[in-house]
Amino acid sequence: MQYSQLFLPTIREIPSDAEVVSHQLMLRAGMIRKLTSGIYSYLPLGYRVIRKLEQIVREEMNRAGAQEVFLPTVQPAELWQESGRWLHYGKELLRFKDRHEREYCLGPTHEEVITDLVRNEIKTYRQLPRNLYQIQTKFRDEIRPRFGVMRCREFGMKDAYSFDADEPGAEISYGRMFEAYNRIFARCGLRYRAVEADSGNIGGSFSHEFMVMADSGEDAVVFCGDCDYAANLEKAEIAKPEAQKIDSASFLPREEVSTPDVRTIEEVCRFLSVKPEEIVKTLIFTADGAPVAVLVRGDHDVNEAKVRNYLGCETLELADDATILNVTGSPRGFAGAIGIRARLIADYTLLNMTNFVMGANRQDTHIRNVNAGRDFPLREFADLRIAKPGDPCARCGKPMQFARGIEVGHVFKLGTKYSKAMRAVFLDQEGREQTMIMGCYGIGIGRTVAACIEQNHDEAGIIWPMALAPYAVIITPVNVKDEKLLDAARKLYHHLSEKGFDVLLDDRDERAGVKFMDADLIGIPLRITVGPKRVAEGKVEVKSRKSGEVSVLSLDEREVETFLRERISKEM
Repeated sequence: MQYSQLFLPTIREIPSDAEVVSHQLMLRAGMIRKLTSGIYSYLPLGYRVIRKLEQIVREEMNRAGAQEVFLPTVQPAELWQESGRWLHYGKELLRFKDRHEREYCLGPTHEEVITDLVRNEIKTYRQLPRNLYQIQTKFRDEIRPRFGVMRCREFGMKDAYSFDADEPGAEISYGRMFEAYNRIFARCGLRYRAVEADSGNIGGSFSHEFMVMADSGEDAVVFCGDCDYAANLEKAEIAKPEAQKIDSASFLPREEVSTPDVRTIEEVCRFLSVKPEEIVKTLIFTADGAPVAVLVRGDHDVNEAKVRNYLGCETLELADDATILNVTGSPRGFAGAIGIRARLIADYTLLNMTNFVMGANRQDTHIRNVNAGRDFPLREFADLRIAKPGDPCARCGKPMQFARGIEVGHVFKLGTKYSKAMRAVFLDQEGREQTMIMGCYGIGIGRTVAACIEQNHDEAGIIWPMALAPYAVIITPVNVKDEKLLDAARKLYHHLSEKGFDVLLDDRDERAGVKFMDADLIGIPLRITVGPKRVAEGKVEVKSRKSGEVSVLSLDEREVETFLRERISKEM
């Protein structure tokens, strides 16, 4: 491709509405343009990167035994009603009606569609296992799209779905996809971690997220430096403390204290001269409509994903004022465990707490020296809080560390969540009807590209890993009005193109400095400079975008070809 013919509208200044580096550089490098909130057009340079990534994904999916399909974006409501997600998915699901008043949605994911397809076509164990994948456009009506293609409403995704006859087979399918994902992200040249994760709206019993490590990441990654344990913040387990024998003689007399307009932990601390770790918060939730009170220490926060998983509920929401009043007898801000009319569950940190402060279930009142067992019954303890740096690892007990990451892939053990609800069944060897065991495996295509930029950039622009670079080589004649230079550059360009290299010829009538700046901005890994001094010597310079290393080569096309082939092969 010749630069003068390439649709590549670069931008010198940093766009004011771009918050993260990847968004800034994708705009500046002419990769994307915004159509409307959370929806972007990919321009030729950006789409070449997308296609490079898609090719890697396809190769590894095929290698793992998956077969590519292409499913509709528009999905009928009936399938989502059948799975039970039509009402529970939330406002991110864009629902609409056609001219016949039939309800549809734009697919944010394809569990229902693929399950419907497979249940209609697979009838016997002989047709299993199967793994089908697609690279498709998804739509999720994000309340606050941001960070460019990192969190947008319309996006490209690779999603795969496995169907197995039994749990051992499902484990094998999951393992194959897990290893395929490791190969994909390694081939992309990314620094990443596979971490345990909560399954969220997708459902299922177990999942892993693949996190690209970056300071700009939205997600916290919790890991142990002494063992292999790693998880996202939602999933991160905390070791259960050893229960200590508590002598009831240490219990101090319970004391009610008037606390007018004192509601928050900070206000309670100031008013009563106590530390947050001496307070127990009582948070009221509704779990599938039933009230539940969750107790955590004042310096900790409730992990709603852990609570939802512990209770096994479909929906978990903070209770409204009416529910709080009904359960506690008081307005919001004064809830406590004594006399509460709701199921009580407590975080493990309460196991050894004594003489703590909590709300009195009466307006403008708190209680000192509260003790579980004496003042209220407490039988359910679990890991219910958000992990903090230094918390003990649930595997080895050593302090855990935190880092930031960008989620680019997610693999799920779905089990029978969808196949049971939608009757995806088959006949086993004895002719008995069995439910298929499913797995689900997603990769955010645009998000992975953005994450790559977050890891690979400098002040000048993008530094593409060779595997994702839109072009591997850019040839830059410093003066196109010099026929000798332009002729040498063109000969080299045509030779490399014929040999299968992805090469860009910067044939623009611009100053050399402008061309060099643009080459750095768009991140081409190798730049061949064709200048008058070197050409007079029968030579050219090849500069590495990543290392800055400059190699001087003979202008002979075969020598340049051999050098480039070795460098590209080394970096792939």
